[in-house]
Amino acid sequence: MRITVELPDDVARHSEAGREALEALVIQVYRDGTLSHYQSSCLLGISRFEFDSFLKNRNVYEHAYDVSDLEQDLDDLRRFEARNPPRHS
Repeated sequence: MRITVELPDDVARHSEAGREALEALVIQVYRDGTLSHYQSSCLLGISRFEFDSFLKNRNVYEHAYDVSDLEQDLDDLRRFEARNPPRHS
């Protein structure tokens, strides 16, 4: 899905205006619980670990990695293992 947002001229003049707007949006929806840690990292196109650094660099500490994030990681691991069974020599 593509979403288009009109930015005021003074904001649009920033060299990374679109990215800045996306990051601000992600921080807000992450803070209010609309998106999970995993969903937020995907929206920004970064890994979960990079998202942790992203948050730390912006002094965002609420909603740290929690049980639902662990469950999502375990589900992802199970799907990965199902597609890539271990090879035995």
